[in-house]
Amino acid sequence: MNPFEEHLERRAANYQPLSPIGYLERAALTFPDHVAVIHGSSELTYREFWMRSKRLASSLARRGITKGDTVSVMLSNTPPMLEAHYGVPMAQAVLHSINTRLDAASIAYQLDHAETKVLIVDREFSAVTAKALSLAKVQPIIIDYDDPEFPSDAPQSKGEAISSLDYEDFISQGDGTFEWLQPDDEWDSLALNYTSGTTGDPKGAVYHHRGAALMCFGNTINTNMGKHPVYLWTLPMFHCNGWCFPWTIAVQAGTHICLRWVRAKNIYDAIVRHKVTHLCGAPIVMSILINAKDEDKRQFENVVHFNTAGAPPPETVLIAMSEAGFAVTHIYGLTETYGPTVVNEWHLDWNELSAPERAVLKSRQGVRSPVLDALSVRDPETMEPVLADGKHIGEIMLRGNVVMKGYLKNKDATDEAFHKGWFHTGDLGVVHPDGYVQLTDRSKDIIISGGENISSVEIEEALYKHPAVGFCGVVAKHDDKWGEVPVAFIELKQGARASESEIIAYLGERLATFKRPKRIYFMEIPKTSTGKIQKYQLRELINAQADKLEAVVSMLSI
Repeated sequence: MNPFEEHLERRAANYQPLSPIGYLERAALTFPDHVAVIHGSSELTYREFWMRSKRLASSLARRGITKGDTVSVMLSNTPPMLEAHYGVPMAQAVLHSINTRLDAASIAYQLDHAETKVLIVDREFSAVTAKALSLAKVQPIIIDYDDPEFPSDAPQSKGEAISSLDYEDFISQGDGTFEWLQPDDEWDSLALNYTSGTTGDPKGAVYHHRGAALMCFGNTINTNMGKHPVYLWTLPMFHCNGWCFPWTIAVQAGTHICLRWVRAKNIYDAIVRHKVTHLCGAPIVMSILINAKDEDKRQFENVVHFNTAGAPPPETVLIAMSEAGFAVTHIYGLTETYGPTVVNEWHLDWNELSAPERAVLKSRQGVRSPVLDALSVRDPETMEPVLADGKHIGEIMLRGNVVMKGYLKNKDATDEAFHKGWFHTGDLGVVHPDGYVQLTDRSKDIIISGGENISSVEIEEALYKHPAVGFCGVVAKHDDKWGEVPVAFIELKQGARASESEIIAYLGERLATFKRPKRIYFMEIPKTSTGKIQKYQLRELINAQADKLEAVVSMLSI
């Protein structure tokens, strides 16, 4: 027998399953009086944050919630959302964070597919959630959250309660001394996040405890996070569990600054008032900051680390962010990879380059995070790596512990995603001679708008239900504010008539606002001899200058 195996088995003393939950316990024991969460005028210390999370777990357990049960939340960036990231898995349940921008039908689908047992709902989203519940087959326990810090001058009012059970009452029934349940195995499911795929049906990416635990260290390293960071929540926590930052901040006992809505003045005020050190977001957040009114902007002395993912930020935006005092790090990841797993590692000598040269380098996605095992760009047919010349295009593939377990109840999609030992992202890119990866296109035709993935196929399916639509194609158009927005090309049926406003109004009953095309172009859709729509031609049209596009569409219109 190998002497290094004999009598050297795993034991309770030398092997415990990795989980991010223990990071909060450590912070609460080490820095019990340090402020963990700030929400408006209210604060929670780490002692209180830990206690409330245990009470939530206890109350869930008392209601019969156990291992493998799904607890769904329809919450904004508020304390209950942070507490759910700990309290739900402490009961060995699975946390399912719902995109608060979705329409009722999409929410209902997720609730049914996830087999939701408990649903916690912020009253801001009462109306759409009530409608979703009327469409869903499941009948979960409903818990309302009435935010005491909800602004009186908010552009929208709180909705009516849809349950007799209030969140604060619910957790007050819990036991603060509850012995929280560690995962039986680090492979146990921790969270469920739905993502758009090549069809309009969302797929549920399942995270395990090990991946999230490792991701926390990756985030800490990639974002230069020191002791007691102050993190501003401009990134929705429903998006990939906030890239795992709800768990990450506890590693260094930092402070969460909650932010219900992303507004320029609120962001600048929070940065100055709380001396914010870190925030994350899609390029739209950068646009909001640099395009803010002069009276809303604030000067701050400390450098603020801004981590962005999604469509590559324009050179002008990167330069403006630097001038405003933000240190931007470009990262890349997917819902299936717990958030950012590729980082644009910055070389110090690059600081000597001109601003345009730095912007070109910063727009690249980068290299693998320390917690990712491998990053490669390969020919999806031969699985051979492409030449590292910045020209040869292949599919970006990932491998490691920060890749999801798979898609819930979808073996075929899981097997396809993990074909031949790699996670196939569906994104196309090149490798530069220095090993840095850069995206060139998305083979799945996913549009990234404001950091959210939009399936072009889902929009096309909705368009095809209009009686006047014969053929259609939806592609992404660059937008300074949102990064990308969907636009649609439509070929009407012979003899049919429809206007742009009519089509958009029609979609208003079928799609969430952010998924609706911002422009409709009527024209003869280019197709192959077999009738397949040639989307690359539509992309070429949309990338043309506006006057040229209008001329081409006018010439081809029917």
